[in-house]
Amino acid sequence: MSGIFLRRGDELVAMVEVPYEAESVLQELLARYPALLAAGEDGGGGPWLLVRREAGLSLGDDATTHGYLDHLFVDPSGVPTLVEVKRSSDTRIRREVVGQMLDYAANSAARWGGDVMQRWFEEICAQRSEDPEKALLDAFPNLDNPSTFWDQVRTNLVAERLRLVFVADSVPSELRRIVEFLNGQMTQTEVLAIEVKQY
Repeated sequence: MSGIFLRRGDELVAMVEVPYEAESVLQELLARYPALLAAGEDGGGGPWLLVRREAGLSLGDDATTHGYLDHLFVDPSGVPTLVEVKRSSDTRIRREVVGQMLDYAANSAARWGGDVMQRWFEEICAQRSEDPEKALLDAFPNLDNPSTFWDQVRTNLVAERLRLVFVADSVPSELRRIVEFLNGQMTQTEVLAIEVKQY
């Protein structure tokens, strides 16, 4: 028993933790509900705004190798937030996903830039029939100047001010130690491991 209960009238129902049926289920939840990752002011700089799912980028100098980041978000300060999702049952969560994430981070400034990220966000808004500037202000109501927001995103990319986030239903101790080590060594980039469980 998890120790988590749902109150239903006068009855308490014990919640049972269950694995996600597929990685795509967790990915869809994060895209629809970014607050699962960034809850309030203590959640890594406030709310996050989805820029793109499956954000593609070329890797290496010859640009023949391509990767796809699971989710790309930005926060109110224009800090790009790279998110990789793995179920705990996927053995790649222990080492391979770390190398993959560092590869994406190392190539993000050269391959994306603020213009690409802004275009991706505008494409998402067009799919939802939303005005991009209104969507930006709805997500970040305290934004001083929406017109210069993407300039700040570009500046952060160039300065390698990033946030790297590993998401799983359960974070293994090996990944936790790597995240702690990276945070101790990196000054411009924050690294997080977040558990999003399902009951």
